[in-house]
Amino acid sequence: MCRHPPRTQAAVGPRGHNGWVSQHWVLHVDMDQFLVAVELLRHPELVGRPVVVGGRGDPTERAVVSTASYEARERGVHSGLALKLAWRRCPDAVFLPVDFPVYEAASARVMATLRATPGAVVEVLGWDEAFVGIETDDPVVTATAIRAAVLDATGLHCSVGIGDTLVRAKIATDFGKPQGTFQLTRDNWMEVMGERPTTALWGVGAKIGARLQAIGIRTVADLAAADEDALVTSFGPSSGGHLVRLGRGGGRTRPDDTPWVARAHGRETTYQSDLTTADEVRAALSELAQRVVDDCRKEDRAVQRVHLKVRFAPFFTFTKVRKLPEPTWDVDVVTQTAYALFLALDDQRPVRLLGVRGEMVPPDGGY
Repeated sequence: MCRHPPRTQAAVGPRGHNGWVSQHWVLHVDMDQFLVAVELLRHPELVGRPVVVGGRGDPTERAVVSTASYEARERGVHSGLALKLAWRRCPDAVFLPVDFPVYEAASARVMATLRATPGAVVEVLGWDEAFVGIETDDPVVTATAIRAAVLDATGLHCSVGIGDTLVRAKIATDFGKPQGTFQLTRDNWMEVMGERPTTALWGVGAKIGARLQAIGIRTVADLAAADEDALVTSFGPSSGGHLVRLGRGGGRTRPDDTPWVARAHGRETTYQSDLTTADEVRAALSELAQRVVDDCRKEDRAVQRVHLKVRFAPFFTFTKVRKLPEPTWDVDVVTQTAYALFLALDDQRPVRLLGVRGEMVPPDGGY
């Protein structure tokens, strides 16, 4: 089956006798190869070449790909791939370090442009994507105008998915990439998505897909037609109902521009040389705990739970969490708690990655 349905699908939607019926639409705006695109503005001589952004830009070090250019993706390089493996797959690629402040500034310009769209309600999902809720007579024209406005303001290209729910808009974007627009509504949802595997849905990964397949649910159409009670039995009351709605492309129909409030702050480090002694682990946890507490202090909310992430060599990852007796700003308490969680694993293998996450007390009024 071809990955993309015919482009004429993009025009599917409700129309009145004189054209589009004015209604509320959800647009999902997703920047194309965002980090690479920002780097290409700084390094135009790299346009057309395979470019990989990740770590410190050194493919001999332990780090993963943050973003790869389309030229690199054609060679099997993708986000999350180890830089060393990316180098083997694409030895002629240009490797660049991650530059957070530059990307944050570019993201801010993108989001400001979206918010400047008359009548738009913008729900930010991350650096490079956001939902835009808007009333419009023709969502395709509106999406094209937004793409042009973002390009004019930032020099960066984006793709836009159009839907009557957030789920449909989000999934539609992939069909429009790169630099395009695609539309999914209740009218063409099954035509486009019905025979695709459940893992084509937003939020359904390989593990959930495998669990669904084990109970006979292979495609999106299967999931949409599934008995909700059976899914609740297998996945629980919350997840079971959510999966059925997801299979039908349902869910929220309007973005929410309520400012996002962090629940936690975390820091992690992949070490270029494995940590092999208890003293090395404790010192590394202390450094991470200090950075986490500093981040939480900026929120003026104390740490109430400590999460630990450990990756042992060669690649075995574990997470643990412990609630503190009382919220704290004390770095030593956070360090000691993380270290106690580490000791409880009772694993003598060398450590290649450590992460500490501080879950904060809720803000006044809750979330």
